[in-house]
Amino acid sequence: MSRPPTFVPPPCARARPLRTARGPFAVLDAAPSGPARGTALLLPGYTGSKEDFIAMLEPLTGAGYRVVAVDGRGQYETSGPSHREAYARRELALDVLAQAGAVGGGEPVHLLGHSLGGQIARAAALEDRAPFRTLTLVSSGPAGVAPGQRRRIGLLSDALGAMDMGRVWRAMRALDPPEDVGDPLRGDREDLRRRWLRHNPAQLLATGRQLVTEPDRVAELAALDPPLPVHVVSGERDDTWPVPLLDAMAERLGARRTRIAGAEHSPNTDRPVETAAAVAAFWDAHPVQNRD
Repeated sequence: MSRPPTFVPPPCARARPLRTARGPFAVLDAAPSGPARGTALLLPGYTGSKEDFIAMLEPLTGAGYRVVAVDGRGQYETSGPSHREAYARRELALDVLAQAGAVGGGEPVHLLGHSLGGQIARAAALEDRAPFRTLTLVSSGPAGVAPGQRRRIGLLSDALGAMDMGRVWRAMRALDPPEDVGDPLRGDREDLRRRWLRHNPAQLLATGRQLVTEPDRVAELAALDPPLPVHVVSGERDDTWPVPLLDAMAERLGARRTRIAGAEHSPNTDRPVETAAAVAAFWDAHPVQNRD
């Protein structure tokens, strides 16, 4: 589970509903003080939310970008149906296309997804490349997650089928490592518990299954015409998709590759300033007005 340092937006951002052709989505909409160099849409990972990017918002707006971080359907403050079919990969991809249309104002947007959000972002780009200027995959691999993570997702899915969300939360906290107990950023935080309780279990079950069964679609992404500039970002260590696997994926895509020192699976929360600098530098290299 990602652990943002706070759920309070910085002064550059406001929490609001984003109205789209596929319904409203809860977002943090952060704007620079002057004219924007471009707009970016940020998608969180499994069990995450828009707040996973909260510490990146000021650095990114300081670099001149409008940044919109979104809760997908069934995540935290965006409601969703209670049947798993509503969270099929294509349905989530179509949501992203609608979000991009709503924030882009007719211009292509920079699309960034963390973990599960990266795979949803990839599906959206494969559905329709036109709305996107670039694609950044943060700790998001070419196919299904590593065996250890498959086991964890399986255990979580079993728990979701047998217990309510509150009991599942307590069970997860019982498994926390001893060093997390009493840690104000990593322990049993009320804001993290509140977020967990607002996730739709159907969304967690459906997307958990997708993380286990996702096919390798790297060749499809590399074959897009016109090509979509891709940036593969990760920490130095990752137990969800091994870092050498992410290196190989970047090579297959001809993508920019960045490893964030001192970060693990969530560089956006582990090292947000450094991650924001790397992301902004990539966007700078691909301005919206000069599409490939």
